Formats: sequence, structure tokens, C-alpha cells
Amino acid sequence: MRHFHLTILALVLALQAPSVFAKSYYAREDVKNFVQYMIDEHGFERTQLKLLFKGVKQQESVLEAIATPAERKKKWFEYRPIFLKQARADAGVKFWRENQAILEQAEEIYGVPPEIIVAIIGVETYYGRITGKYPVFDSLVTLGFGYPKRAKFFLSELEHYLLMCREEGFDPSALKGSYAGAMGMGQFISSSYRRYSVDQNEDGKRDLWGSKEDIIGSVANYFKVHGWKKNQAVASSAQFSGNANNIDDSNTLKPAFNYAQLNQQGFVADMPIASDEEVSLFVLDADKNTKEYWIGQHNFYVITRYNHSHMYAMAVYQLSQEIKKQWILTAQSAN
Repeated sequence: MRHFHLTILALVLALQAPSVFAKSYYAREDVKNFVQYMIDEHGFERTQLKLLFKGVKQQESVLEAIATPAERKKKWFEYRPIFLKQARADAGVKFWRENQAILEQAEEIYGVPPEIIVAIIGVETYYGRITGKYPVFDSLVTLGFGYPKRAKFFLSELEHYLLMCREEGFDPSALKGSYAGAMGMGQFISSSYRRYSVDQNEDGKRDLWGSKEDIIGSVANYFKVHGWKKNQAVASSAQFSGNANNIDDSNTLKPAFNYAQLNQQGFVADMPIASDEEVSLFVLDADKNTKEYWIGQHNFYVITRYNHSHMYAMAVYQLSQEIKKQWILTAQSAN
């Protein structure tokens, strides 16, 4: 009987060992190799990195969340109501009113209209109400060393994160964000933070949590760098009267047609579009049985550089138009 109990105990310990080992990240060879790379390539101190990795807790909820993002598992008629709500539009108008001067300055410098910037912040974090609860360092370590499908990307983000924290004077173990490591009111990942964020208020740091100037300026700069065209349209709903069997419903993000080609197939935009303008076609589920058609223009593609999802970009665009409409009505009623 004693021998039986010892055998069971040994089996239990053997089954537990991998999870215990997995939680002790610094004991892993791949982690040690990464640490050595950061020391050799960027001059980090081994003691600092050792303490950081020893304090990491594997984020199982992060692995679950990244496997089923809303953009992939929901249809448009399910995804749209998450963001297109009256309360969020009202909050957008309030955010615009409170930061009007900053938004106007950003439009003058970067060419991006206030409603687009406001809508991005509204979709990303509900104007700062939901900036993320996950420890960014732990999330990036979990994904970089535990999600093989995108390990290369997240290890690169982990590298950028450590560099960003050193450059900006942040404690790497203190920051929180989304499950994928996006941070602040605009939800910048580490590489985007380093490349596109700006010190708009010129106080010597780029603060995407507390400085409205830096937040708004950084979102606007992101769009400018990715090719936003000032005073150009974004998208148009369209009517269709052709053969439904011939529709290209792949929802390719980058413009792949000119408008004349779509027009020949039976699509007519509800807003004027030049016949030679390069556009994309988006076929969305209005409900379980009905399709709706949208023609995306260059600036729509620019929005997808923020998040590579046509439904995300459509939510941003439609929210921006609702916010703009309410902003105009509010201004008219004030007069």
C-alpha cells in the first residue's frame, strides 16, 4: 500500500511539474536567451531583467482572449452595437467639447478631423474608462513565450516595451493594458508607442494615460504617418442591383478596384466617388438574412492600419459620423 501511495504521489508531482516550471520563466532557456540578447544588443542589466522575469505570472486569460477576438467571432450586426450606442456618442461629444482646442490644433498640424480622433479613443477605451487590466509585461511574456502562432511578433513587442519603459522612465512591472499589450487612452502597442507617439505638450515625456495633448496628438500623428488625406472622404454605403453570385465578398482591406469597376458590377455609391478612385468593397451582415454594402476609400484603409479589421474601421467611421452630427446639432442649438 505504501508503495502504491508513493507511486501516486510521484505521478501527481510529475503532472504538476510542467506548470510549476512554466511559471518560473527565468529558468527557461528561451527566456535566458532573450535576456542575453537584451543585454548584448541594448545594454540592459542582467539583475534588472532577472527580477522582472522571476516576477512574471503566466496570464491564462490572455491566451484565451487572443484566441477569440471579437472581430473574428462576431458578425457585423453583433459587433456594431458594442460601439454604436447613444451613450458612447454622447460621451464623444463631451470629450470633444472638453478638448476642443487640442483637437483643433491636432487637425491643423496633422490634418486629421476631430471626429475621427474622438471616435478612435471612444472605440478603443471609451474615452479612458477602459484602458486595460492586464499587466503589460506579464502579458507580453505570456504571449511571446507561450503563443507560438505569433511568438515572433510578441517577442518583438516585448523588446520594444522594455526599450519604451527605459526611454520614458516607466516601471515595466507597473503598467497595465489590454490582453495584447496595448496601452493608454489610444491603446498603442509598444512599437507604435515608440514610433508614433508625440510629446505634444512638450513637457519632456510622452504620456498616453494622463496628457490629453499627447494622447490626441499621438493618434493624429499615427494617421498622418500612415497616409491620411486631409479633407478626403472615408467610405460610402452603396446600393446593389447586379448578380449576387458574382460579388467579391472577401472584404480585402487595401483598395483593389476602381469605382468604375464596381459600378459596372451593379454597385452605386450613396455619396459621390470619382470613377477612377481606388476603393474597396465590404459586404457586411446587416442581420442574419440581409447584406449591406460599403465602399471604402483611401482614408478607410488608413483606419485599418490602427486595427487590421474592416469591422473595426467601420465602427470607428460610423461612430465618428454620429459624434460629428451631434456636435453640429449641439453647436446649432447653442446659437
